[in-house]
Amino acid sequence: MTDKLEGSERETALADLATTGWSIQKDRDALYKKFEFSDFRAAFGWMTQMALYAERWDHHPEWANMYKTVHVVLTTHSAGGLSELDIRLARKMDDCFPS
Repeated sequence: MTDKLEGSERETALADLATTGWSIQKDRDALYKKFEFSDFRAAFGWMTQMALYAERWDHHPEWANMYKTVHVVLTTHSAGGLSELDIRLARKMDDCFPS
């Protein structure tokens, strides 16, 4: 089981992710970000790539794709909120997002 992220480690990670557009959802302890792509193919290709990491790490996002937009929510249900897994997946999503 993964522990809930707390204290200075949490604050540092959230501050870092905020610089790339991630925010905390108002109604729950979860990260949110909207990714915009050039078209549906780019959005779906990125989701496919991220799904391979999610499966490898056994940590799956809540996400929705609408044409070229992907809405992502990350939280660790078993920890009752954000964990290091969420931070790791958020950073991977940012790293793999086409510039």
